[in-house]
Amino acid sequence: MENRIKKQQLDLFADRTSCHQWWSNQFRRLLSSLAYILLETIRRLALQGIELAQAYVSTLRLKLIKIGAVILRNTRRIRFLLASSCPYQKLFFQVAERLASG
Repeated sequence: MENRIKKQQLDLFADRTSCHQWWSNQFRRLLSSLAYILLETIRRLALQGIELAQAYVSTLRLKLIKIGAVILRNTRRIRFLLASSCPYQKLFFQVAERLASG
């Protein structure tokens, strides 16, 4: 349990409580907790059998979330246009496909 708390504090910035009001800091902690739950759900649903199934939260953030893309949305679909030099493009689309089908 301590390792999970440490991952959330270090990788999802749960220890940032620099606001002067209690509610602002509480809201930051809530967002950090929701981000952790989201990444754990992605790990459970979409990363089974992939090399990132046991990766740290910081690795998931770096390889799946912190990538530059253009998002085009029309009435029927949403398209992600990643750079051709994106090293994790195949992994990103594999995870997105598993999440969409599941």
